Amino acid sequence: MIKKAKLFLAFFFGINVLWAEDFISEFEYGQMLYQNPRGVSCVPCHGDRGQGAEIARYRNARGREVILRGPDIRHSTARQIVEALRKGPGVMPRYFLTDKEIQAIVTYIREVQSREAER
Repeated sequence: MIKKAKLFLAFFFGINVLWAEDFISEFEYGQMLYQNPRGVSCVPCHGDRGQGAEIARYRNARGREVILRGPDIRHSTARQIVEALRKGPGVMPRYFLTDKEIQAIVTYIREVQSREAER
């Protein structure tokens, strides 16, 4: 009888988890992905708010200093962000994110932009 009760409780709680509300919001999920998608963060290249950041400085063969910067993505369209994540232009790595993950990142960037505009 105790085994049946334990099985019932395990089944009941397992089913509830499947139908429960999301544990985190889409914004929080996007923030998590932006800060560490597949072990490589967006932050070092695009900054903590999408404003762009210096990636590296080096001297080219002619002795000129070259600064490699990640672009400001705060005003990029969702389509531009999707294309960048899918194709990885320039030094942009490909992350092989799902559509849901990409949408969460776009949501995060938009919300951060909106919050900054309110300040």
